[in-house]
Amino acid sequence: MKWLTALCLSTALAWAGITLAEEHYRAPAPDGLRQGGTVADTLPAPPMAGESRESGREVLNYPEQPPVVPHSIRDYQVDLRHNQCLTCHSRENAVRAGAPMVSVTHFMDRHKQVLAAVSPDRYFCTQCHVPQTDATPLVENRFQTVDQVLGEMLRESQGGEP
Repeated sequence: MKWLTALCLSTALAWAGITLAEEHYRAPAPDGLRQGGTVADTLPAPPMAGESRESGREVLNYPEQPPVVPHSIRDYQVDLRHNQCLTCHSRENAVRAGAPMVSVTHFMDRHKQVLAAVSPDRYFCTQCHVPQTDATPLVENRFQTVDQVLGEMLRESQGGEP
């Protein structure tokens, strides 16, 4: 008889837990940066950002910043067997293609040992480099470049206004 009571009690608790979880899952509240809806709702995705109208290389905002890609890389093949980025940016092809060669840091392993080819750690370009787009920021951004921060510190140290 004790096992029947324990079975009934555990079944009731499981049913109550599932009901409460489902109720919480459908709670009306925005989640993250997505506007409205619930976690359970499937809303249409916002339109993809277009390619930037500006051409050319962006100015880097801080040392060691990976540059953005100033051209479309849609349908580029980058996998274990082939890296389409290296058809223009490799040491052998960069001058002929008129493209910047990959950085010398891409030819070093994690122990700073120089390699003859691009390091496997740096082989998948889109881990760090992203295409330049005309997307509007999702959140307010007050980012300052290194030069702006240093200039502000210099003005403050000289008694000027920030």
